[in-house]
Amino acid sequence: MRIHTVKIAATSGIITTTSAFTATNHRIRFRHQVQRQQSLILHAEKTVGIFFGTSTGSTEEAAHLIATEFGSDVATGPFEIDEVQGSVADEFAKYDSLIVGTPTWNTGADMERSGTGWDEIYYSEMQELNIAGKKVAVFGLGDSVSYSENYADATGELHDVFEALGCKMMGYTSTEGYLHDDSKAIRGEKFCGLLLDAVNQEELTAERVKKWVADIISEGILEGGSTVSFAEAVGPSSPAHAVTSSDVMEAEPSHVEQLLKEIDESPFGYVAHYNSRTDKTMWISADGRSSYKTNGAP
Repeated sequence: MRIHTVKIAATSGIITTTSAFTATNHRIRFRHQVQRQQSLILHAEKTVGIFFGTSTGSTEEAAHLIATEFGSDVATGPFEIDEVQGSVADEFAKYDSLIVGTPTWNTGADMERSGTGWDEIYYSEMQELNIAGKKVAVFGLGDSVSYSENYADATGELHDVFEALGCKMMGYTSTEGYLHDDSKAIRGEKFCGLLLDAVNQEELTAERVKKWVADIISEGILEGGSTVSFAEAVGPSSPAHAVTSSDVMEAEPSHVEQLLKEIDESPFGYVAHYNSRTDKTMWISADGRSSYKTNGAP
């Protein structure tokens, strides 16, 4: 995900630049042109919480990759599930959406397949949770060659526990490109989340994480909190914002020009995600493939 930091000042409907930048008369088109009606998040104090169970550290490494891909303005954690036992309800309540991950150790088992702290709370503490409607995406690790008939089985159980609690599950992925023969993590024709193989396909991990995060952003994992509709927030003739060279921070001129070009040519528009703690706004394209940051609220 490409992220550029730009300081924005709301002054007029036209993007203007000084002599330091050649891009002129660009208009930021905050238009809503996707088929489904998304909401524009203006003041979301809660974002995404990332939780994982691990035995050897591989799932923790994947959790950190996911957190980095989201960015610290959006994602909090990752937190090992063992560390929040006894306070799971309070911890989950801090976030509008959850990313949860697990390895698989109890291969072939019908339940409690992870061999981590998840097994200890699935059918006890978690059954007391009131998290119906919370958005959840799962990820898991496994060995698709040595355990090809039971690849990442525990991911399926993790998914099913949250789904049974009424959560809105997202982040399903294609099974193509993997080496497995079967898996309890398959729902329909897809995996129930992001599956990784750090043993046999480690070279694919970074790209799989990158694509998955972009996909679940596009699905709406970041939507929530205090929201207003796009039309209410922007209006049919809402002015855009002006950028001057003195306002640009931590960005080369070529990056700024490219950013303006991408925004101007985007058929989708950008959705704002404001973090009141840092007083920064992340603008994410509706297709989830590019973003940039500005100071202050939208």
